[in-house]
Amino acid sequence: MSAKVMDAHGRWRSVTVAFRVSPEEDSQIETLVRLSGLTKQDYILNRLLNRDVVVQGNPRVYKALRDQLAAVLVELQRIEAGGSISDELTDIIRMIAVIMGGMKEERK
Repeated sequence: MSAKVMDAHGRWRSVTVAFRVSPEEDSQIETLVRLSGLTKQDYILNRLLNRDVVVQGNPRVYKALRDQLAAVLVELQRIEAGGSISDELTDIIRMIAVIMGGMKEERK
């Protein structure tokens, strides 16, 4: 049985919810979690409950963005050489664009 944990609203979190994903889905979820700067639990809860995922800029998010942009560059070079673009790459590029757009708005 999992340990009880109280959330920010004073509710006890004592129920465990689990589901299976493919290795590719797990990789995509992990990437999105790293880019969000949230814990996996908070990220998944926000997405499941249709809440906005607000990225808080910090060095860990910056490093995740840098690493992911490097991986996107490699994929784009592969595509330029005649490969095809995957749905996962499209989703990651979209998420990076949203994060970067949000950073741009905060500077104003």
